[in-house]
Amino acid sequence: MFVPLHDGVPLRFMRTPYITYGLIGASLALQIVLQLSPGQDAELAIMAGFGMIPSVLFGTAQLPEGLAHLPAWATLFSNILLHANIAHLVGNMLFLWVFGDNVEDAMGHARFLAFFFLCGLGGSLFHAGLYPDSQQPLIGASGAISGVIASYLMIYPRVRIWGLAFNWIPIHIPALYALGGWILLQAASALFGADGNVGWWAHLGGLATGAALTPLFVHRSIALFGRKVAHG
Repeated sequence: MFVPLHDGVPLRFMRTPYITYGLIGASLALQIVLQLSPGQDAELAIMAGFGMIPSVLFGTAQLPEGLAHLPAWATLFSNILLHANIAHLVGNMLFLWVFGDNVEDAMGHARFLAFFFLCGLGGSLFHAGLYPDSQQPLIGASGAISGVIASYLMIYPRVRIWGLAFNWIPIHIPALYALGGWILLQAASALFGADGNVGWWAHLGGLATGAALTPLFVHRSIALFGRKVAHG
């Protein structure tokens, strides 16, 4: 387990990563709504109505009558800003805080916003495709943030990151090792069935989407793995 704390990479193209801050703020606000909901039943209802349920998305199941909900297609996006609990939220937002600003800087505000939700979409669809009959809501920004991690690794593989190994040992290592190890952990967890309540395949879907989209979204002057991107 690796917890990122700081990378020290300055912004090159913008002063403030408004989108990164806005996504963190929106996620925090929605978590407060969940925490203030009157009872566990209300909290579960919000997750069911705004989380992505594969069987509902594919039309093989329906939500209970009277439950407030978005159209099934819209939950592919709304689920990204919901989190199961405070620990889930803090973990995701910490990764977004450390890595999101530099990826936003490399792409620009509008492109980063689109990139973030497309990565989340890719993760959600990958999960839904593998578990089409599932009636468990998928929630969380992990798929979108996995795409951000893939992009950061492509842009800054040699940057040294301060973090905590195993959640308590301070380390200062290159992003290639820290994030590469994190990616291997996601793959191993998905393949060997670790904690069925975590959408591991959504993480991998977001990673793949982020890796595929990064060359199309970054500024022309950005070098990926030391090579400049060729734009048509």
